[in-house]
Amino acid sequence: MGSLMRSEQMVLCQLFLQSESAYSCVSELGELGLVQFRDLNPDVNAFQRKFVSEVRRCDEMERKLRYIEREIKKDKIPVLDLGDNPDAPAPREMIDLEASFEKLENELREVNSNNEALNKNFLELTELKHILRKTQQFFDEHERSLQADAQEALVHQDQLEQQQQALHLGFVAGVILRERVPAFERMLWRACRGNVFLKQAQIDVPLSDPVTGDEVWKSVFIIFFQGDQLKTRVKKICEGFRATLYPCPESAAERREMAMGVMTRIEDLKTVLSQTTDHRHRVLVLAAKNIKNWFIKVKKIKAIYHMLNMFNLDVTQKCLIAECWCATADLDKVHHALKRGQERSGSNVPSILNRMATSQKPPTFHRTNKFTKVFQSLIDAYGISSYQEINPAPFSIITFPFLFSVMFGDFGHGFIMFLAALWMVLRERQLQAKKSDNEIWNMFFGGRYLILMMGAFSVYAGLLYNDIFSKSINVFGSSWSVPSGVYFFNDSVDNWLTSATLEPSPYHLFENKSGRYYLPYNETTSSFSGSPYPFGLDPVWAIATNKLTFINSFKMKLSIILGVVHMMFGIWLGLLNHTFFNQAINIFCEFIPQVLFLSCTFLYLVVEIIYKWVSWSAREPNLDTLTGCSPNLLIGMINMYLFTGGQYNNTLDPITHTNYTCSSANPLFGQEGEFVQKFLVIIIAVCIPWLLVPKPFLLWRRGVSKKSFKPTHQQQAELDDEPVSNGLFAMHQADELLRAEGFGADVPEQEEKESIGDIVVHQAIHTIEFCLGCISHTASYLRLWALSLAHGQLSEVLWSMVLKIGFTMNTGYFGAVVIVAAFPFWACLTVAVLLAMEGLSAFLHTLRLHWVEFNSKFYKGEGYAFEPFTFEHLLDDTPVE
Repeated sequence: MGSLMRSEQMVLCQLFLQSESAYSCVSELGELGLVQFRDLNPDVNAFQRKFVSEVRRCDEMERKLRYIEREIKKDKIPVLDLGDNPDAPAPREMIDLEASFEKLENELREVNSNNEALNKNFLELTELKHILRKTQQFFDEHERSLQADAQEALVHQDQLEQQQQALHLGFVAGVILRERVPAFERMLWRACRGNVFLKQAQIDVPLSDPVTGDEVWKSVFIIFFQGDQLKTRVKKICEGFRATLYPCPESAAERREMAMGVMTRIEDLKTVLSQTTDHRHRVLVLAAKNIKNWFIKVKKIKAIYHMLNMFNLDVTQKCLIAECWCATADLDKVHHALKRGQERSGSNVPSILNRMATSQKPPTFHRTNKFTKVFQSLIDAYGISSYQEINPAPFSIITFPFLFSVMFGDFGHGFIMFLAALWMVLRERQLQAKKSDNEIWNMFFGGRYLILMMGAFSVYAGLLYNDIFSKSINVFGSSWSVPSGVYFFNDSVDNWLTSATLEPSPYHLFENKSGRYYLPYNETTSSFSGSPYPFGLDPVWAIATNKLTFINSFKMKLSIILGVVHMMFGIWLGLLNHTFFNQAINIFCEFIPQVLFLSCTFLYLVVEIIYKWVSWSAREPNLDTLTGCSPNLLIGMINMYLFTGGQYNNTLDPITHTNYTCSSANPLFGQEGEFVQKFLVIIIAVCIPWLLVPKPFLLWRRGVSKKSFKPTHQQQAELDDEPVSNGLFAMHQADELLRAEGFGADVPEQEEKESIGDIVVHQAIHTIEFCLGCISHTASYLRLWALSLAHGQLSEVLWSMVLKIGFTMNTGYFGAVVIVAAFPFWACLTVAVLLAMEGLSAFLHTLRLHWVEFNSKFYKGEGYAFEPFTFEHLLDDTPVE
């Protein structure tokens, strides 16, 4: 919790690595994932750095692996993923990897080229086979038609000669895509002016494209023409429509002989293609077993050389100098990692790790686990906390699900949400192993612990509200009862009691079918027992006519109490920041007036609400003095700021002692409280200039702003003389020195150049924002009441309009059928509307309350995240699915 409360103490370290051991040392640091390297060559182009050639070699290896991966996916070969995390290979192994990838790529390209050529040849032979078959049918039909014409006795001799001459017409045969046949036929007719004869037939089976592997549908055609001019024109048209022409003999014997030769060649090609495909498949299966590990190795090599490009070379060109941020608690681990890297490389020169003093702002590093990670992510989305600033994440672990449950309080809905999150938590290992690409699922799975907490708190809030799918349950017995004398009036069944207003006042209003009746108050006829329901809300309010009036008043006041307590807690957290950074000016000029301002305005309102709940009861009016009526808080607050005291203006009918009326201007604390309220208003008026004036004046007196820490030569020498080789040195000294000089405070380095005018304007904006924010933020917390009301009403409407229909039907078994039929609709709408949509709405409103209303009281969020050099993300970023 210490690291989560404030970010880890960070230190800037300087590394001296020998050239032969630098690669192994950086590799060990990448496996460790605890240091963030700084780029010492920001002005050097990426193509002019020392290890740019090695990075390019890694890019080339990645290109080859991506090509192999595409071929594996094309054959739908499963990739073996055992979850291994291989170590980064040594630099000398990089040559072996390059040779292996080069050999594998060349082999695959050669096999693919041969396979493509064989498939192309197979396609041509297949098309020629279909041409020979279809053209033979064309010629057979033509010969049968000629024989039929010759047998007719009335045929003229000239017609017979013309028909015989037609047999010597020229022709071409080929195949064309089926969808191009109509356009092809029209073009032939127009270009040749009807002097050609086209005959076409569809190929019954699809053919495989040798390049893309897609199935295509084609048709066989034969075109008869006369003359070389038409022949040339027909061939150009065929070329334009990308039709493939094949030689076709004129005699039937030659066509049969060619068909037999084609079939023999096709069978031979099938054998060769099968052997080629099997060889390619075996190569890809072997590659699929190792490709994930290959990707990880190459990415690790590339990441290491990328980090080495950020280092500097010393004058001897034998040593690499690096700078990195590291948590002081992890320095020993870093030293051991450097030692392991030295041993792996076989170097005899140890690596040196020195601690540096700097005025630069360190990165922010919070140690999280799988439970706290999601809460920290919500805070980081608002802004990375400044170095060692109070982190709101540990407090949001409780406040976030609690405020969510105030808006989403329903035992049934919360229990469903809790069960869904519990399922994800119990099966998280299996679900993580699937590595889904669905962003929505990954978002819900990543927030499983947050959803679990929100569901558990919603169950608790639902018990307090006594709300289970908009219904209430009577566990301990209601504290309300309807007086026995009101059940009947004039002994008539038509005057049965239909509703009652729950009001423990001197006169109860009851309603029956004959009208309204008042029953005077006494101990025997009171409908309220005097003792509250043991836990949560009394179930009788679920059927009361004034349910919304009571619940709205209660939840609205509760929202104000929770909001003011939440904001006041944020202001007190700001005090921890001020004391930690030794900011006495902020304590005197910001914290104290802010606490007084909020206390005299809305914390006083909270006190009034609680005092009214405790001290007033509607059952205890004084009919003699006409006092005892509970005051109106809104009127009281208005009178407080107008310096107008309230008076008792209650009335009572002197004859009948009925029609007792309470005035809304009754004072809360009596006439004595006026002095206290006037004193609070005066404090509020004093706090505004207190926030506005003193801080800019004191900063101007100190020299405009605080100066950034710059170590003296003696301090720098003392720090440089403390190596970390044995892990035994005073790690706290520099951090105390930084904080003593104001490092990490809310005054940035740029304020050295800030003028007094800028400081005054900044403080004025801060004062206006806080004063107006106290009002608007308090009103903003009323969303707790509004969304709780909306959720309850939607749940009640869904029950009454869907599921209640079956329960209110007096038709026997038919009502049960209606319930069974309506239940799926009710369940689906409950999950879709009340859990998904309402849950998302309550989540977003809770997020806003933490970001705007709570964080703005103490949280700056002006830091930058600690991004260590690690290989961990490479296990998830590999492109293999």
